[in-house]
Amino acid sequence: MKKLFIPNLIAIGITAVSLMTAYAGWKPSDTEIAKKQDITNSEVAEAIASLKNNYPHLNSYFEKAYGYAVFPTVTKGAIGIGAAHGNGEVYEKGKLIGTATLTQVTIGAQLGGQVYTEVIFFKDKETLNDFMFNNVKLGAQASAVAANSGVSSDADYNNGVAVFTLAKNGLMYEASVGGQKFRFKPIEPK
Repeated sequence: MKKLFIPNLIAIGITAVSLMTAYAGWKPSDTEIAKKQDITNSEVAEAIASLKNNYPHLNSYFEKAYGYAVFPTVTKGAIGIGAAHGNGEVYEKGKLIGTATLTQVTIGAQLGGQVYTEVIFFKDKETLNDFMFNNVKLGAQASAVAANSGVSSDADYNNGVAVFTLAKNGLMYEASVGGQKFRFKPIEPK
């Protein structure tokens, strides 16, 4: 019986992930809202528009934050040991300044797969600079607010950083420890 449990659980997880839609609330008109922000990457524009349209109070974060990093698609999978990866763009005062990669490794009781959008807001120049020099690591001291379960309108910065996620699809059971690491690459001047 125990020999069949794990393979069946894995099969159920894979089936659930493959059957879920990647729709995540996107509407074609959403890209029009994001284009007004001079965002040229359509995937980033759609992610920002989806976050703003589904959670209007995030508008103030986009308007007031000194900077932010948007990872439109973060893919996470785990069977005991988990890993996540995503590529994104970094903005300072609304202007694109570079790209970034997100990497996460976790160890613990976890099983499944998940795809989500993540946005990290930087309260001030110092925090953004820490991120740019790869000094920001998100772990137990900074946790993301899962936007799909309702973002608190009074969510605040933790050590100068506010993190929000929006699930796209997937099913994940997780009780693990680990942290996110980032690599920033500035845009070369033209």
